[in-house]
Amino acid sequence: MSPRAAAGAEFLHVPPGRQGPGPLPGGLVDTLDLTVAQKAAGVLPGDRRAPGLGQGTELAQLRPYVPGDDVRQLDPAATARTGIPHVRQQVPERALTTWVALDVSPSMAFGTADRLKSDVAEGVALVVSRLALRRGGRIALATSGAAAERLLPPRSGRGALAGIRRVLAEGVAVDGAHAHDPAHPSPLARSLSRLRTLTPNPGLIVVVSDFRGPRDWRPPLAALAHRHAVLAVEVRDPREETLPSVGPLALIDPETGARIEVDTSSRRLRDRFAAAASADRAAIADELRRARSQHVVLSTEGDWLRVLGRRLS
Repeated sequence: MSPRAAAGAEFLHVPPGRQGPGPLPGGLVDTLDLTVAQKAAGVLPGDRRAPGLGQGTELAQLRPYVPGDDVRQLDPAATARTGIPHVRQQVPERALTTWVALDVSPSMAFGTADRLKSDVAEGVALVVSRLALRRGGRIALATSGAAAERLLPPRSGRGALAGIRRVLAEGVAVDGAHAHDPAHPSPLARSLSRLRTLTPNPGLIVVVSDFRGPRDWRPPLAALAHRHAVLAVEVRDPREETLPSVGPLALIDPETGARIEVDTSSRRLRDRFAAAASADRAAIADELRRARSQHVVLSTEGDWLRVLGRRLS
């Protein structure tokens, strides 16, 4: 549950609504460029330029010349070494496709520090999109947790980034407006399962979520990791880890709207809350590790972009 003030609100700093991800300095983004490229280095060969022969190709092998081959592909060194004309056989590279699986459930609209969790998630989606397109790749987006879940198929160029921005501008779901039925897969699990059918070729999957609620997302995430490089970005808020001593406080589950009143002046209560939060964080980390995903934790407090660069370096 996320803490919302019922009394003593003056002791809690709550950002006045959506703040956006904050500045995205070009230097920091440039630093992440090589890191993200290395993350997917085992997925596709070469520098992952556009498909087709020429600049976007890799040298696959040499083979003997046969009539009809392009004589411009003759390899002088191999021909001289073997005494038989050889040609360079080049194969087109596939452009790397990056999918961003973005959690837009109500819990992402929470934040008590510099910004909301959804603001940080938006920034991660934008940075990943820019880096994917920078190398001639394609970017795709799938949201989960709202009544209207969005799916943007893989695209390249400025139009792709504009589409991502339009979806991000829609924000997150309203508290309790789209409660999850525990008898069915969670929205995140459902979204990841759908990605399995939409991603036949190896690529990069970036999941951005707070990973709150059911952990039925691990099996489909592990299945994706069999084929793709997977980066799991967990977004947290400091008040999800420790309660302030501010007296009576309302704890509200943004996913269901369930509400309870607690007295945060109780040291025992605060200790129990912190212990439960710590256990929950450890369980999430364990599930992500078992799903063979690289796990990065970002906070609504501080410079999330710099932390992302440091965690991935």
